[in-house]
Amino acid sequence: MSDNEQLEKPVSVGDWILTLILLCIPLVNIIMMFVWAFGGTPSISKRNYCRACLIIAAIFLVLGLVFTFALGGLAMLGVGSLR
Repeated sequence: MSDNEQLEKPVSVGDWILTLILLCIPLVNIIMMFVWAFGGTPSISKRNYCRACLIIAAIFLVLGLVFTFALGGLAMLGVGSLR
């Protein structure tokens, strides 16, 4: 089987179940996401799924930091006005 045929081969249900179980384990999930997204994975669909998950996680991380600092700044302004 050529490399292109191997990449286009559908991911089996059992492989998806194993993937989802591994993604439920803390710290292992982050490592495996990067391995599957940028390393050697035999499936284009799994690679794209992991890349999409990492992009969404990065967006939520940035939004969370922005909201945390914004609310923290507002709280500090509120505390400063009490003096």
